[in-house]
Amino acid sequence: MDKKYVITVGRTFGSGGRVLGRLLADRLGIPFYDKRLLLEAARQAGVAPEYFERNDERMPRFISGVFSFAHGFNPMSWYSDPTTISSDSIYKAQCDYIRELSARESCVIVGRTADYVLRDVPNTINIFVHAPEAACVSRIIERHDALSPDEARTLARRANKLRAAFYNFYTDKTWGDARSYDLTLDSSLLPMEQSVDLIISYLRTRLGQNI
Repeated sequence: MDKKYVITVGRTFGSGGRVLGRLLADRLGIPFYDKRLLLEAARQAGVAPEYFERNDERMPRFISGVFSFAHGFNPMSWYSDPTTISSDSIYKAQCDYIRELSARESCVIVGRTADYVLRDVPNTINIFVHAPEAACVSRIIERHDALSPDEARTLARRANKLRAAFYNFYTDKTWGDARSYDLTLDSSLLPMEQSVDLIISYLRTRLGQNI
């Protein structure tokens, strides 16, 4: 029987990393987790999904006047009072679920520091997808997340700043640093399907199994 494997995908905003992750999962016939991961982690933790959404890939901060775990808050207290949930508690719940997924099935996970969470798990392949700002701006406008290049540029820079701060806070690595990943791809250089072909070829060589 083939061994389980997990593919993690980090991405700059507008680079198409989520699209690439979805295509990769579809081609490999394995589950894909992005926002779905948040919803399931919230369900298992018994917390309303909107609390997870509000703090998705964001650094710890005050929530309902309560310090995060990093500043001395006891993360167990939010189980009895969901209005005092901390960002660290949200992150811990996501990490627990990511580890559960890696033990249960092969899958693709986008974002959420999954590469760091699974750093000691065998057969974890970490990918980072990026693109020049102009290409990201075009993609953001095409998917109707912004109406103008200036708006798209501002949105991308803000999202990337938040993602970098979140990743760098919770890990001992640097978001987007090639040394943190097995593969880094400029999504503007090849059609998305060809990028997926490239990754699958790498997986087959690296894992030594039929996938």
